[in-house]
Amino acid sequence: MSQSTLPLFTFYDEPSLKRNDGLLRVFEDIHNHIYANDGLSPEQALEETIKVLFLKIFDEKNKTLEFKISSSEYDQVKDGETSKDFLNRFQDLQKNTFRFFSNLFEKDEKIKLKNSTLGFVVNKLQNIDLLNSSNDVKGLAFQKFIHSSQRVGRGQFFTPEQVIKLCVEIIQPKANETVLDPACGSGGFLSSALQYVSINEPKKSKTFAKEKIYGIEISRSAAKIAKMRMILDGDGFSNITQNDSLSDWSNLDLELNKTDKQDNKTYRNFFDVILTNPPFGTQGKISDKSVLRNFDLGYKWNGSEANYFRSDILLNGQVPEILFIERCLQFLKPGGRMAIVLPNGDFENSSLSYLRYYIQKVADVLAVIKLPQETFIPSGTGVKTSILFLRKKNGEEKLGKVFFAQITKLGYSGNKNGSLVYKKDDRGNILKTPGGEPRIDEDISDVISTYLGYSSRNNLKENENIFTVNNNDIDYSRLDFEFYRPSYRQTEKVLLKNGAQRLGDLVKIKKSKSNKLKQKDLLVRYVELSDISTQYNEIINATEQLVHELPSRASYELKEGEIITAVAGNSIGTNSHASAYVTKDYDGCVCTNGFRVFNIDEKKINPFYLLYFLKSKYFLDQVYRFRTGAAIPSLLDSDLLNILILLPNIKEQERIGGIIKEGFFERKQYQERIKKINIEI
Repeated sequence: MSQSTLPLFTFYDEPSLKRNDGLLRVFEDIHNHIYANDGLSPEQALEETIKVLFLKIFDEKNKTLEFKISSSEYDQVKDGETSKDFLNRFQDLQKNTFRFFSNLFEKDEKIKLKNSTLGFVVNKLQNIDLLNSSNDVKGLAFQKFIHSSQRVGRGQFFTPEQVIKLCVEIIQPKANETVLDPACGSGGFLSSALQYVSINEPKKSKTFAKEKIYGIEISRSAAKIAKMRMILDGDGFSNITQNDSLSDWSNLDLELNKTDKQDNKTYRNFFDVILTNPPFGTQGKISDKSVLRNFDLGYKWNGSEANYFRSDILLNGQVPEILFIERCLQFLKPGGRMAIVLPNGDFENSSLSYLRYYIQKVADVLAVIKLPQETFIPSGTGVKTSILFLRKKNGEEKLGKVFFAQITKLGYSGNKNGSLVYKKDDRGNILKTPGGEPRIDEDISDVISTYLGYSSRNNLKENENIFTVNNNDIDYSRLDFEFYRPSYRQTEKVLLKNGAQRLGDLVKIKKSKSNKLKQKDLLVRYVELSDISTQYNEIINATEQLVHELPSRASYELKEGEIITAVAGNSIGTNSHASAYVTKDYDGCVCTNGFRVFNIDEKKINPFYLLYFLKSKYFLDQVYRFRTGAAIPSLLDSDLLNILILLPNIKEQERIGGIIKEGFFERKQYQERIKKINIEI
């Protein structure tokens, strides 16, 4: 029987199967049984589980009711006997299924399981109605199942359903638009787009599912699961292919309808909407020169924020999400819309300013939405991420404003299981919806409704978590939420209005390393970030070590009268930020390069007043705004020197500085008196 003569997919008129809201448990039981009983690796067990699930779906769709095993047949295979009726029935179903899905399975594909294992799997699934189980339950089951069964490499992390919903409802795909996810994983974005169109344009959803949804996935197993999921969600499976989205255009075959295919299969400027969470991270850089040379962002860029240009020097490697950004913009039609999940470094790191320059040349930024750090912890990583929403330029005027928002509550906890979190009243009782369901504690819905209201009325009541910024006020040296937070921008305005000066105009930073570090056997006193009292802004400890025993970060020699401030670590820009005045007791110590050492011109600023200001909210807010880095935040020297310092007149500086200096003197006296105490025994 050829594929064209196979029975068409139809729904049951009277379903004889039962819905099951515990699919994840069922899938895991099957996978674990295969893994334990058939001597397969976890990946092989996943592959066989997927094959069996395809048979189950094919059977339900075609109403053949061949995916079954009687109690007597099951007893036979468990006892190691051959049940011819069961095996013949199963083999026929297997042959028809693999023939129908010939683009996913090899010509002579077989399920490589023991008869007893086959019996176990069929017995587990035969009474479950996969087609009519809840879409939310199916989505969660498929997503968590593939993640727990196969730790995907190359920096791929499956996107939580809550984040997917946020992207889809802000982009608002239409039934007449072509939608692509070039790194579709288990199909979450595509499934959600299909559900969105089914709700808003139900009469067109069938055509949308079959002709307008496209997915590309490099992992064979993930591509199969995405296809399976889209079959269950509405038959939107035929345009999902296993391929590498970053490969040469000639290698991509997305099985577009002949009427849609254009430009010799390059698929440039073809899609209306892209929704994606590409693989990211520095562990899996793309180093293949044949791939890199196909991308502008595969080359080194020179210049500055105002005007970058691509050189002819190919990079040794590029992180995949940066190449995905360019490829997605190539896929998009002029005027097309895109939502892409990216690590925060792409929004803030100074070394990636060229990337943001490239983006703003090709597209208009619609929105930036910052996600909590726990977003991807259930997927095995605590990487900080944000979502970038773009519209490819089409000759129209630049958008007037960029929408910024921060999600603070995802609705699930930051643990490996992503346990749901519910809203509670003052007594700790879980709040319920009018329908009696527990209320999920999340603010994603608020951000969605606020954005939709803003985009339709161009009116927004701003706060610290949701605001807009005029496009002309964005220079693309930074594009992160924190940098444009209203309170930080207001601090800058207040300081400038009151005549504040750049720190770099008042102090000089010590650049050269201590000569002591050249003497390997010299005993020195070493000061770390933790050796500072952040309450009193003074050094309280120094550890004696031989130079050759010092950590590589040991750098600068301290002199009495200098001031040091931290430029690295999670505490910078917070109330625990470390700054200190170098007293006589610590003259000659060597400190870590996590500090910057200031040589102060006392004609320009009182050193003790500066120490006071380094503890102020004005200084800390600026540090927090400028700091970058996902794992260990840090502050660039250029940003540190641009921090604004409020300068009252000299008399006021001396008054404030005198109070700070007096505190040092009094604490020193106290310490001396303590030393003189002698208890007689």
